[in-house]
Order: sequence, then structure tokens, then C-alpha cells
Amino acid sequence: MNRFKTSKFKNTTPKIAKKDEWINNVRAGSFASQGNHIKASSKLVAFNTEQAGGGMLGLSSVQPGSDGQRAVTQISCHSDLVTDMDFSPFDESLLATCSVDETVKLWRLCDLAQEQSSSPELTLRPGQGRLELVLFHPTSSGLLAVGATKSAQIWDTNCQEAPLAVLEQHGDQVQSLGWKLDGSLLASSCKDKMIRVFDPRAQLAPVQVSLHLQSNKDSRILWTKDDLLLTTGFDTVRKCEANLLYLVLCKNYRISASLYSKMTLIPLFDEDTGLLLLGNTGIDCFEVSSSEPFLSQVSHCLTDTSTKGVALVPKLALDVMSCEVVRVLQLTDSCILPISYQVPRKNSGHEFHDDLYPDTVGTTPAMSAEEWWKGGNKQVERVSLHPDKRPKQKAAPAKQTPAKKEVASGGSKEVRSRDCSTSSSFVPSPSPSQSAKAFQNLMGPTSKFRHIQGTVMHRDTHITNIRGLNLTTPGECDGFCVNRQRVAVPLAISGGQIAVFERSQPGKLPDTALPTIQNSVNVADFAWDPFDTHRLAVAGDDAKIRVWQVPEGGLKETLTEPKIIMQGHTEKIYSINFHPLASGLLVSSSYDLTVRLWNLETGKQVKVLDGHQDQVFGMAWSPDGKLLATVCKDGKVRIYDPRKSTSPVQDGPGPEGHRGARVVWVCDGKYLLVSGFDSRSERGLYLYSASSLSSGAVSSVPVNVSPSTLIPYYDPDTSVVILTGKGDTRVYIYEIVPEDPYFIECSSFNSPEPHKGLAFLPKTECNVRDVEVAVGLMLTKTTIEPVAFKVPRVKKEFFQDDVYSDTAVWWEPALTGSAWLSGSNGQHKKISLKPKDMTPVSEAPKEAPVRKYLPSSVYLEEKTDEQKKDELLNDMVAKLGNMDDPLPQESYEGVDEDEWDD
Repeated sequence: MNRFKTSKFKNTTPKIAKKDEWINNVRAGSFASQGNHIKASSKLVAFNTEQAGGGMLGLSSVQPGSDGQRAVTQISCHSDLVTDMDFSPFDESLLATCSVDETVKLWRLCDLAQEQSSSPELTLRPGQGRLELVLFHPTSSGLLAVGATKSAQIWDTNCQEAPLAVLEQHGDQVQSLGWKLDGSLLASSCKDKMIRVFDPRAQLAPVQVSLHLQSNKDSRILWTKDDLLLTTGFDTVRKCEANLLYLVLCKNYRISASLYSKMTLIPLFDEDTGLLLLGNTGIDCFEVSSSEPFLSQVSHCLTDTSTKGVALVPKLALDVMSCEVVRVLQLTDSCILPISYQVPRKNSGHEFHDDLYPDTVGTTPAMSAEEWWKGGNKQVERVSLHPDKRPKQKAAPAKQTPAKKEVASGGSKEVRSRDCSTSSSFVPSPSPSQSAKAFQNLMGPTSKFRHIQGTVMHRDTHITNIRGLNLTTPGECDGFCVNRQRVAVPLAISGGQIAVFERSQPGKLPDTALPTIQNSVNVADFAWDPFDTHRLAVAGDDAKIRVWQVPEGGLKETLTEPKIIMQGHTEKIYSINFHPLASGLLVSSSYDLTVRLWNLETGKQVKVLDGHQDQVFGMAWSPDGKLLATVCKDGKVRIYDPRKSTSPVQDGPGPEGHRGARVVWVCDGKYLLVSGFDSRSERGLYLYSASSLSSGAVSSVPVNVSPSTLIPYYDPDTSVVILTGKGDTRVYIYEIVPEDPYFIECSSFNSPEPHKGLAFLPKTECNVRDVEVAVGLMLTKTTIEPVAFKVPRVKKEFFQDDVYSDTAVWWEPALTGSAWLSGSNGQHKKISLKPKDMTPVSEAPKEAPVRKYLPSSVYLEEKTDEQKKDELLNDMVAKLGNMDDPLPQESYEGVDEDEWDD
């Protein structure tokens, strides 16, 4: 603001309401979340409570009742902690909540005198784990921004199946989200100390990234006027601070509060007055200006109670006759304090002061989500705050369904949107090639699989009513195994029994006993021969390997005599693994600390590999079948060339944790991917160069804390690895690339209940017409359910040849085991997955691009008064219709002049 110009708000004074006007009987909990603990509409206030583990919200009214009191009620929203909430700017009774239970819900709140509904109007399931943030769009109805652990999504409330835009992953926990006041841009603050600004309609990557925060502790972000972006957080000595970043001029104005607190400053901004409030132990009020000095302190309000949260009451609920310009609700442990900010004026309480109250944003959305997506930049119509000019209040929504109405009218597709006028004023407009190059340098490689979706197939394909499942298989065992024709499942029945189900016969299993394979000892691990769908190898506690032959059509009777019994280990076997290229070769690891190679043609061991100092967690053959990698409890990763030496040809440091690990070859055998645990028992992924194990991991990524080892499935055609653990509900997906950043995280899949294993079928089982890139079978307590992993594509009528490369026929041997042992090598032949009646998408006819938005010059062009007048007249004429048609009165007959004299 001009230093020589006096501000009308410089004397704004905070007034704490009297105690009898406080909202009492509040039991605010102390919960750690990134969102708000209190939010208000012009009618209601919602806040966190400690009841039901934080899954219940408290409700009260903004205005006191006829008796001067405010009733408090509760509503059960989620099964776990409510992390954030937001009222719709266009419906005072519509509340959005998100939770640790990984759902977003929309609630239709009724009058507090009535019983609140126990069912939400809408439930969204982003599938990104714990949700932290939810935020309505400021100009378009039906649009929600949702913040998960490391990502932000844009959701259409009319579409519950999937988000319409998933923004690029952040480097760490997303701590705050904020829409620009005109709804064109979305800003985020992150634990990696970066702030990012997204133009969702233009691209999924941020249009601007800045290392702005000094600490990785909690932070908040908020748009103020023009291009001023406010962040609050902590400095390097844990002192609360607020930073005002002028994005156009790249200037930074920093406020430092001399206070040490576990709670960050909570920012609130009133667009009409330009007043900024920062809440912590007290509330500081500043006036924001578009020119230096950008911030001028107005007042400081200190309260006696600790603050749990603060919320701004909408402008339409203020007492304008008392010159109230801002009202804040402060949430404490036991009550909510209304704090009114008033401007001292003569005749206050009797006159309306127009200069204090410019027209404010109304409650009618400017456009639908569809219009916004097409490039619309309409702003919400402003209304007067004068008591005599107020818009008529809508009927109370308790007896109608405005939530569904809002969802329906709010538009359909709230996805990546494009706003050229704001974007061009925000950052320079480089050429497309420069933008792409800058984005590539900034964010690194992007994955075409980042929006991959996992879907459980129809119930008709499930195998159900499985009884007596063994849930305590060793950690080195995958839990069950599958091939193209059948599934083998261990049972918790004495004698090490294994049930075999035919995939061609889905449905409910009978309650009677089923024929099984009886091993007479506990089963340690088992695996199907990749080249013979009838042959099953089983390792037992008695250090023996039994090879069974399942008859054509499946088990008709219980098998008790194996075809082959191989013995050589002196102690219990950990795991077994077939050779990927040569038929009849099997490798096993044991408690005797040896790894042995077996020839099933002769039933004898042919190699004994040594060098391990502790338990072998996992083994994996290289893609060319020449080398064998192992990961061991002694903290080493080793590579063997079994035909040349019984000792490892390479070794290097592995994961520090000793709870378990798995290993798989990736990137055409150039790297080893190890899933294991760090020293703090946190699960993680580690990537090693196969040519230099001794150098340690070239990259690693933490996953989460869980007791089960992540079991990886790697697809060499797409370089996508899918991981999950026994007892998990979440399936993690990454694309592995042989350059920095190595790991590109993709969308994850969440199962409704914990699964006991996930095994995958050959690539030929994928439906390429639906862009399925992997199909697996998920084992639960009583069912086996197929899960398809699909890549969302628009032109599904074409074969997606950028997704489907020629795939190896790995279910046919490339050579015999004897030939491999004698020194021969081979490789699988490859086949195309393209159906004959489909055209590759690379050969699809090119379509002329349709411009969904107007260039920024249209919005920035200065028009003369004459041009505006002409446009207005043309619009009026167009609405009137055809002016050449005669008017009805032109056909009327007049009267003679002499008749007027009568």
C-alpha cells in the first residue's frame, strides 16, 4: 500500500466475545494431521473432537439461538481420524471430509435441531493411502482437490470411480494445498521444503517450483491478492515464521514471530479487505498490499487458551451494521471463541458504511466443472453486503437434496484444466519444445504407467469357499503359486497338504473334502514348472524336494506318491526356483547355508554353491539364465555363475534389516532390485548395478513400515514392478528406469481386505483391447480373485503398441537342462500381442487438434469503449432474434382523425 495513504483498516480492533457467547462443551482432540481442525460456513461450524478416535466431528451454529446459546452435536463421519474438512463455498450445508481411512465423504448437514444423517451423500476412494487434505474449488461447483501422502488429485464429485487428474508426485509429504482466488492455479507446500504451483488444466507437472521453506516441519500455503503467495512454517531454529512470495517479481517478504511452538501459523485471508490473519497462541492481523511494504501489521490478539485451530466466518454472516469486517472462530481444548474484528466508526450500529464493504463473492457458482475444463475463466458473481440489497436466502436444504443437486450442477469433469491468461501472467510462455525440455530437466522422466489402475474382475471368475487355508507359510514362500491352467494353495491340515484348483472351473467350492497332494511333512515352499503346467515341485521340512504330476483335468483323487524325490540338503529348505530358460533345472536354498542345483531329468543334484554366512532370503535367475543372484541375512547380495564356480563372482552390501528380503533382475539384467528392510525395520526398495555390486545401491526408495516382506513381480516388457506383502491391503507399483531417478512411483491398488498373496499369469492372459498390462490372482482367506492392471487410454479401439512390445514366450523352454549344463545358452522367442483386427495406435489417423481454450491475448487485449459497446449491442440483438419480422402491432388498423374529436 502507498506509505502516504492512510488505510481505512489500520485501526481494526479484535474483540473477543463474552464467555456466555462462547461455544462450550467442545472436546477437541490433539491429533496430528495436515488439514484444518475447524471450518465454518455462514450457518454451521464443524470441528475435530477426540471421540471415536477422531472419526467423529462436532457441529454447532455460527449464530446463537433465540436463547443466546449454541447447541453442540456430533456426527460420525469416518472409521478413523478425520484429517481435514471443507464447506462448499456455494452450499452452506455441504461438508467434505477426508480421513486416515483413505476415503473422502460429502455430507448433507441439516438443522442442528434435527438428527443428522448417518450416511454421506457421496464417497470417493482415491486409493493413495492416508488422505490429509480436501479443498473445494473457489469458482466451480463439483470440483475437489484431495491431498494424499505424496500426491494431489483433482476429483469430480459426479465420478466416483477414479480421479480426473493426478498431479505429479511430490518429493515427500504434501503438507498444504491452496487454490488461487480465481480458481486457475493450485499451490502446494511439501515436507521437502519446496512449494509447487500447478496449472492442472495445462499439465500435470508444476509450472513453477521453488525451494522456499527453511524447515521440513509442518507448513501452510495460501493465495492472497494478485500473485502473492503466503507460506507459513518454521525457520532453522524452529521459530514460527510466515513468508510472502511475490511470484511475478520473485520477491520474498519474510515475517518472523518470536515464538517457539509445535504448531505452525495458520493463515486466513479476507479478499475484500486485504486482511491477513495468522493464528497460533494468539492471532496477528496484517494488511496485504500489492506493493512494498507488502505487509503492514494491524493488531495482535492474545488469548489465554491454547489454539487447536482457527477458521474464517464467511462474509455474508458478519454483522455489517456494527462495522464487523472479519470474524474468526478459535478452537481450543474445551470451547470455541468467536473473535470479531471491527473498524471504529461514528454511528456504528446505525449506518451501513459502503467504503468498508465492497461487493463480495456470492454463493452461486460461476460455472460448471465442464465449462472450467473447456477453458472457462468466469468468476463468481459478487453481491452487496448492504442489508437492504442482500440476495434472497435459499430455502433450508434439510428437506431437499441439494448435495446431489450441487454434485450434478457442479459439473462433470474436473480435470486438468488450462487457464492461459493466469498462466501467462504467472510465468513466461516458452516454446513447447523449451517447456518440455525444462519440465524434463526439472521433474525427470515421466511414466506412461503412472495412472495404472488395478481392478478386481467380476465375481463369476472367482474361486470361493476355500476352507482350511494355511496362513502361516514361511516368509521365503510366496503363499501360493499359479500357472495358466491351475492354482496350488497350501492347507492348514496335517501332512503338508496342497489343494489344486482348475482356473477353468471358477465358482464356489463344495463344503465336502477335496482331493489334495499329501506331502506327509510341512511345506516350506512350492513352485510350478514354467514349461509343464502339470508338474509341481514341493520343498518340505525334511530337506527333501518332491516333484508331483497333476493329471489332465486336475485332481480327481488324493495324490500320495510323488514322481520324483530329491535329497541332498542336510537341513530344512527355504525356497526353490525353476530355471527360466532350461527345462528340468531347479535351484534350492537351505538352512545348511548351501544353494543346490538339481536336474529333474536324473533326479540328482548337479551343483552345490557356497559362500553364504546366514539364511538365504531370496534367489533369482538372470533373464539370460546364466547367473543366479541371492540376498542373504548376513547383509550381502551375491551373484553366482553356477557353471563356472561354486563361489560368488560378485558380492556387495545388501539391506541393513534382517527381517527378510527378495531379489529380482530388472532393466534387461543390468540391475538387481532388492526389497528388504532398513535398520529401523522400514520396508524399502534398493537398486544395484549388476556389474558393480560392491559399490552398493545406486538408488533406494522407502516404502512404509510393515512386518511382511514385499514380494516383487517384474514385467520386463514394461519395466514395471508390482509389489505387495502377505497380509497387506496395498499393492505398490513402480516403473524402473536405468537412469536417475531410477524409481518412478505409479498409482497403487488397494484391496478391500488383507490378501495372503498375489501371483501373476503370462502376458497372453492380458486383454489388450482393455489395455491390461498385467493380470494376477489374489489370494484371500476364502477366495482367489483375478485382478487386472490397466493403463487408462482414450483410443482403446487401437492396439497400444507403445505399451505392448513383443513378449517372450517364457512358457516354452529355450533348451534342455543337460544342454545348459554342458555350456549352451539360449533365449526365448518372442510374439506380438496385437490382434489381427486391430490397428496400432502409432498408425492411427492424425486428428486436427481442437483448441479447448482461448489464447491469453484474448483476455489481455485492451478494448475501447466503442468495441465494448458494439459487442454489447450485438449480444442484445442476437438474443432478440430476427429483427426483420414485423411486430404484431404493425398489423393493427388505426382510427381516423375525426374520430378523436368524438
